[in-house]
Amino acid sequence: MSKYFYLTTLLPLIGFLINGMFGKKINNEKISGTISSLLVFIPFLIGVGTLFELMGMPADQRKIVLNYFSWIATGNLNLTYSYYIDPLSISLFLIVTGIGFLIHVYSIGYMHGDKGFAKFFCFLNLFIFAMLNLILGDSFLVIFLGWEGVGLASYLLIGFWYEKKFTGDAAKKAFVMNRIGDFGFMTAMFMIFANFGTLNIQEFLGKIGGMGINTPLLIMIALLLFVGACGKSAQIPLFTWLPDAMAGPTPVSALIHAATMVTAGIYLVARTSLLYALAPVAQTVVLVIGIATAVMAATIALKQDDIKKVLAYSTVSQLGFMFIALGTGSYYVAVFHLITHAFFKALLFLGSGSVIHGMHEEQDITKMGGLRKYMKVTFITFFIGSLAISGIPPLSGFFSKDEILYKVFTNAGIFPYALVLMTAAFTAFYMFRLVALTFYGKERFDHHHVHPHESPATMTIPLIILAILSAIGGFMGLPHFLGPNVLEHWLEPVFANANTVLATIHPEHEHALSTELILVAVSVIVAAASIIISFKKFSKQETFPEAKGFAKVLERKYYVDELYDTAFVFSIRELSEILLWKVVDINIIDGIVNGLGKWFKRLSVDWRKIQTGIIQDYTTISVAGIVIILLYIIFKM
Repeated sequence: MSKYFYLTTLLPLIGFLINGMFGKKINNEKISGTISSLLVFIPFLIGVGTLFELMGMPADQRKIVLNYFSWIATGNLNLTYSYYIDPLSISLFLIVTGIGFLIHVYSIGYMHGDKGFAKFFCFLNLFIFAMLNLILGDSFLVIFLGWEGVGLASYLLIGFWYEKKFTGDAAKKAFVMNRIGDFGFMTAMFMIFANFGTLNIQEFLGKIGGMGINTPLLIMIALLLFVGACGKSAQIPLFTWLPDAMAGPTPVSALIHAATMVTAGIYLVARTSLLYALAPVAQTVVLVIGIATAVMAATIALKQDDIKKVLAYSTVSQLGFMFIALGTGSYYVAVFHLITHAFFKALLFLGSGSVIHGMHEEQDITKMGGLRKYMKVTFITFFIGSLAISGIPPLSGFFSKDEILYKVFTNAGIFPYALVLMTAAFTAFYMFRLVALTFYGKERFDHHHVHPHESPATMTIPLIILAILSAIGGFMGLPHFLGPNVLEHWLEPVFANANTVLATIHPEHEHALSTELILVAVSVIVAAASIIISFKKFSKQETFPEAKGFAKVLERKYYVDELYDTAFVFSIRELSEILLWKVVDINIIDGIVNGLGKWFKRLSVDWRKIQTGIIQDYTTISVAGIVIILLYIIFKM
């Protein structure tokens, strides 16, 4: 199937062009939605075929390089536009196209009647095209092309309902904050090319393989790449754009901000795992930032009342879990949690969209309650997703989160483990606060204006499929005491070199089976206790007094946005207005331009006096000119 692999990116691009140029002429929701969905589903089928092709190869040879054309050939830079297919890229490829297809189908029902229906699917296809280039690129520059492409697509999708001011503000915030991260990525690319003469990832990793541990150059490159990862994957300090991005339509939240785009930073670090293994200082930074982000975002989620904001901060926290795994050198575990998170978080976002759809665009969970009897499919699937993210066995989130906790305990120590375990408890608590306030308790909505109802089949069928994946997806990564870890074996060749380096630096401490079982029991008990406490507390809550004290701090998200506005936005705006506009622009730049204009105007007024219209004057000037020329020639001789 790899010979047809070029279609996997070409087809979504065609879908983007069809809906972009002819969407209004087609003027049929079913046709536009079906075309866009099929042009994502066909790449998924090609990806499945390529997966079997890879599985038929020897484990250490599972890679396919597809060279399409010479892209840049100038000076020392000879870059081919090529794709690199291996167990890591094909795994993410199937997640993007598989879940992307389900979200496309869901969007047909969710966006029904929207005046920008075709445009929305145009932007969705553009996003899929860019995201596939990001995960398939064989060089940093091809990855960066997709990296910027998803940034553009997310800007268009977040601000899709542009007539609402807050959506435009959210889109601009996401765009600007991602540019900060992109600056780090670009600088890393410049340093890689300047020092290693290549932008091909495999060539770069091959050249650093023999370098020493914690070489300053490698530390700097790793940290700069991580800055880019922080921007895309919403880690401290570049995380505030993601919750605001919930202003876009809910399918956008599910596709971009749960399952695909925000995992781009995870993919970048995992793809360059050897670099981080050779730079333990940078890897420690990844671990610390991951823990800090996971804890901070989880505590903020405890006091949010917007159903999508709770899930947004949950996403930031879960991305922190993935970086924690990367920071402990457990690269395959990070990918494992990325996959399970894609299942249950896409389910939860789409479930929230179903609730919002059934509640006539209401998003405040304090104004809901008792919805389970009106929306049975949405409730059951949302409940499964909540159990999965909380780490309840045997659902998918249990296996990946438990593996992260074990690796932190083994490789980082008891204090980081306690922080991560506490964050896992917070996760279960805020998720079942969300479940209790939304689906249980007294009905707190106005029955005269709101009539809850179940969503159409185009929305509920994707929920059911994702619920099944959330339930069984974890069995691909069983703990060793339960059976073979299929995913670890599958990804082993990708991280073999990095794992070899890590084994020489600090060999992983093996624990007795009893220790591992105790850790599993502790995580399950903590999650179950959090669920029970949360459910009992909130399922009967009817009044919602104003938050005070630290609860107010959490509700206001630690005032990080206000801090950024004061430290950067307002100060830069004042600097721009007072100095750059009024002084530099008006007085200096405009002064020079206008001054030149005035000088030439005065000069022209003086010279214009020569043009009298009298022939005798012109004759006199001509004779004078001839005399001057003759005198010049005579004296020069």
